[in-house]
Amino acid sequence: QVQLVESGGGLVEAGGSLRLACAASGRTFSSYEMGWFRMAPGKERDIVAAINWSGGTTYYKTSVKGRFTISRDNAKNTVYLQMNSLKPEDTAVYYCGARTGAKYDYWGQGTQVTVSS
Repeated sequence: QVQLVESGGGLVEAGGSLRLACAASGRTFSSYEMGWFRMAPGKERDIVAAINWSGGTTYYKTSVKGRFTISRDNAKNTVYLQMNSLKPEDTAVYYCGARTGAKYDYWGQGTQVTVSS
């Protein structure tokens, strides 16, 4: 089992940047694929980016390509989401998730990101 704790959210003006971090407990972090998701008010949780166990393969939601970068440091049991050129439509609660199979089994508590126009 793994426990996930997100940090780094906050209030930023449009065009600004934030870096989210997700710290994981446990000694098997490197065996998990990690993902960042977000849930805006009135909408379902949606995947933003994902990264495989080694960091060699990444996925991005179309609307964030070129602006967001997902990375991981297996030595620190942490996955990051660097968010640049933020837009008001990026406002949401951001969650990290972990999986070894088809579904994400573990979730953090979320961190709020608010982008003002």
